[in-house]
Amino acid sequence: MIKKLIILSILGWLCVLIINAQNIPTLKTSNPDSKQKHVCDSSKLLDLGDIINRLTKKKKDNTNIKNYQHKHYHNSFVPALGYTLQTGFAGIASINLAYKTDNNPDTKMSSITTSFTYSQYHQSIIPLQADIWTKNNEYNFVSDNRFIQYPSDIYGLGGRTDPNKGVTINFSGLKLHETILKSVSKDLYLGIGLYYDQFWNIAAIDSLKKRTAIQFGKELGTSETSSGIALKLLYDNRLNQLAPSNGWYINTVFRPNFTFMGSQTNWQSLMIDVRKYITFPKNSNNVLCFWNLDWLTTRGTPPYLILPSTGWDDQYNTGRGYIQGRFRGDNMYYFESEYRFNISRNGLLGGVIFSNLERFSGEISKQFSYIAPGAGIGLRLKLNKFSGANLCLDYGIGENGSRGFFVNLGEVF
Repeated sequence: MIKKLIILSILGWLCVLIINAQNIPTLKTSNPDSKQKHVCDSSKLLDLGDIINRLTKKKKDNTNIKNYQHKHYHNSFVPALGYTLQTGFAGIASINLAYKTDNNPDTKMSSITTSFTYSQYHQSIIPLQADIWTKNNEYNFVSDNRFIQYPSDIYGLGGRTDPNKGVTINFSGLKLHETILKSVSKDLYLGIGLYYDQFWNIAAIDSLKKRTAIQFGKELGTSETSSGIALKLLYDNRLNQLAPSNGWYINTVFRPNFTFMGSQTNWQSLMIDVRKYITFPKNSNNVLCFWNLDWLTTRGTPPYLILPSTGWDDQYNTGRGYIQGRFRGDNMYYFESEYRFNISRNGLLGGVIFSNLERFSGEISKQFSYIAPGAGIGLRLKLNKFSGANLCLDYGIGENGSRGFFVNLGEVF
């Protein structure tokens, strides 16, 4: 399987080299000191709205295109049908609002995203996420809220669990993560937040053997609650969080949970999220991206459904190539690389190739004994050429026959 992944990766890079013979138009910003060295000339680019206007024969006034490009607010709405390993076929309605608080070219892009998903497996998912920057990037408000009604599979702890021995469970979940960060230096922020996670009506859908049922009840019970504070250190010099083209994102979150705040147990975790974006080749709009996520339990034992797990990061995006929840453990080490490139010269269609590795500690040993690789390719459809918002459709493969489609609004990382 690993050989297949390597071959897929090599073929993908060859495709990229061929495609890169074409470069889409670029326009340098009027401010030579701005970090945003290359910006697409929007009058020559297309997005989904332009295609709809053409199909409906609605003419767009191009005389005001530059004024529109500098508007503070840009929105995207996507009704769609999708398919993923976790949800099966699903109907999705997504809305994204992106804006800047002023015309300063170094002001970071704020965004608010919500959606409603209902799946073939009777799953309901309603997120409301906001990443808001105030004037001069002085404060950053981060809100990550989510309600889920979620039949899904669990496979036990560690990296060597059997993919054929999963247990299907059902539960409802509520996630409320609120954080405020203050600038202490250029692009460096300190913050504090409140994190609350609750799962209830946890029950096995599958009929279980008596021994398995006892083990299931011992590990999960019928409800789980975690509540505590979050201490954050953030370095972020990206200008556009929806579609980063260069810069660093380094986010460290220490989360102590306390019974006096309503948590089921006292426990602590540390998450270190590092991302790097490089424009490559230098004078193109193609981006080489790297992502490292260390998600560690530093003290105590988190509730089972809060443990580090594939696809259960804040954006549900780790581990393309595997079903959500495929691996779970006290500690998770994750690395992913992705190359984003343009397919059409008008910017409407893009593509990516990606590969990832994930490693988990087991229930008894803290040692990392197994590395699970994944890789794949994907398409990007430009929803809004001004904010850079994309609709992402990826196909990933993993080991032991794991493979499937993954859909996302906005880049995976």
